[in-house]
Amino acid sequence: QVQLVESGGGLVQAGGSLRLSCAASGMFFSINAMAWYRQGPGKERELVALISSLSSTHYADSVKGRFTISRDNAKNTVYLQMNSLKPEDTAVYYCNAPLPGYDVWGQGTQVIVSS
Repeated sequence: QVQLVESGGGLVQAGGSLRLSCAASGMFFSINAMAWYRQGPGKERELVALISSLSSTHYADSVKGRFTISRDNAKNTVYLQMNSLKPEDTAVYYCNAPLPGYDVWGQGTQVIVSS
């Protein structure tokens, strides 16, 4: 079965940086798109960034220019580099693999940005 395990979350000050990692197993990683979502307090889950199998990318307007999604197919890992963090970035961040017919989700990693 497909499993996604996130890591790298934590508490940082506004303006700081953090890098999230998502290790995938049980799938043909290199041919799948991967995505990061987040869900803040009292808010709906939203797409943050998406990377295709060919490494084309898409970002939410709220993070464009600050966040970078990347992948290392040799390590079956997708990353989210977060720079210039703002308090409104506080959320649980989830790794997502949109497989044919169903989505696979990681357990989530908490990011808290203090003012």
